[in-house]
Amino acid sequence: MSADVEWRVEPAPIDYAEAHAAMEARAAAVTAHQARELVWLLEHPPVYTAGTSATDDSELLDPRFPVHRTGRGGRYTYHGPGQRIGYVVMDLRKRRRDVRCYVHALEGWVIAALGEVGVEAFRAPGRIGIWTLDRGREAKIGALGVRIRQWVTLHGFAVNLNPNLTHFGGIVPCGIPDFPVTSTAALGLDVTAEGFDAALSAAFLPFLDALAVD
Repeated sequence: MSADVEWRVEPAPIDYAEAHAAMEARAAAVTAHQARELVWLLEHPPVYTAGTSATDDSELLDPRFPVHRTGRGGRYTYHGPGQRIGYVVMDLRKRRRDVRCYVHALEGWVIAALGEVGVEAFRAPGRIGIWTLDRGREAKIGALGVRIRQWVTLHGFAVNLNPNLTHFGGIVPCGIPDFPVTSTAALGLDVTAEGFDAALSAAFLPFLDALAVD
């Protein structure tokens, strides 16, 4: 793990709006060279979030939870207990200034961490997110949504460990209606937040290496 990056783990779910404001403030401080980069691992109470591409209200099927508009890329997604969320505030001014490289590295980091806990995850061409096989069918186990402002990153990933999967029924997750959502629990694996955090830590340095300037 890099000493230049702060790791913060929240012991209890934190309100989405509160976390969003804190992340924005941290990104502004990183931009001003007044704070270290940050990996922030947490959960939210149940909430739907709408990214910049969430322009079709028909994808919000049942707004049973609060809906927050946010500046990240992507469409509608769900956050809630049993999901590991990682907000990643990285300064790409001192790394590779390449948006596609960053997204690819973030995907690779999550896929490697899932591999550490026994999930064979992969990218699916033409479909955003992190995918795996659930009873022989491709299913989404993780979502990504990022924003890059002045070459400092915001938002990050959400991985389903043991959320209530019926809560995804209120939206068309990420605008992809033809594939189900799954979790490590649905795959028969007992993965705790602490266990997944350790897997993320183990796979972190290769993530940083992928962002290094050649």
